[in-house]
Amino acid sequence: MRTPRARRSELATPASSESMCETAAAAGADLVFLDLEDACAPSVKEMSRGIVVDALTGLDWGRTTRAVRVNGLDTEWCHDDIISVVTGARDALDIIIVPKARTARDIWWVDVLLTQLETKLGLTRPIGLEVLIEEAEGLANATRIASASPRVEAVIFGAGDLSASLQARVDGNFQPRAGYPGDFWHFARMQVLTAARTAGVDAIDSPYTAYQDPDGYRRSATYAGALGFDGKWAIHPSQVPIAHEVFTPTAAEVAEAGATVRAYRDSEAGGTGAIGQEGQLVDAAHMRHAATVLSRADMAGGNRAGARL
Repeated sequence: MRTPRARRSELATPASSESMCETAAAAGADLVFLDLEDACAPSVKEMSRGIVVDALTGLDWGRTTRAVRVNGLDTEWCHDDIISVVTGARDALDIIIVPKARTARDIWWVDVLLTQLETKLGLTRPIGLEVLIEEAEGLANATRIASASPRVEAVIFGAGDLSASLQARVDGNFQPRAGYPGDFWHFARMQVLTAARTAGVDAIDSPYTAYQDPDGYRRSATYAGALGFDGKWAIHPSQVPIAHEVFTPTAAEVAEAGATVRAYRDSEAGGTGAIGQEGQLVDAAHMRHAATVLSRADMAGGNRAGARL
């Protein structure tokens, strides 16, 4: 059921603003999500559902994946968010982002509701899910959550609410206020990444809230990319090209991966399982790395599979 998609950038957009929805559609992000949760005040959440439907169905999204973040399952809005948006947008909606997931049962509930709606509406393909890991309980259950449904396509590390759930003493960019010996979020990031890889889904890094600090965004994205994350949230269109640059393999990396594959296959055909290349051992593990580089490069070039132009 899972559809391969590029997720180098996931751009957040307030669902209550028609003009911001228009800007987001033209931003060139791999994925844009219209946010009915944190970006919408309670007084406009219900009204914003109509803006979401109009934006999904009326704007030219090109190759961008269209997503909506609904309100949490423990709120009065979540049920109607899903029903209203899916009924109105139908096949113009690719992904629903589930916030503050705590257990696998949360994902099961959304899966069942979507299955009922898809059957009732006669939709032609299933709607995928991305899940935010941003509660202490959710972090503890991350692997079960990521594996809870074949609809799940990605899990997202959410530092903001997670820091609140953990009662951490952090600043506005969710970094420790006091000195800390190392990367404050390394363990949590690795839990989310490990859960994603165990389930065979993508891993997306948290937003960088200082949107006027491009160098800081680049550093944060580069670190997440080094760990193995597939992309990063963006809270401003200016962060999108930085994410694309960081999470797209370079021409040199692609050339090296291609050369590694060719050399190893030639050696394998001759009965050798490991070779020396430029003074370095190359074995099956290097082939796995090369395959990842080539797959990501191919995904970035096509932006996403099954794009509706």
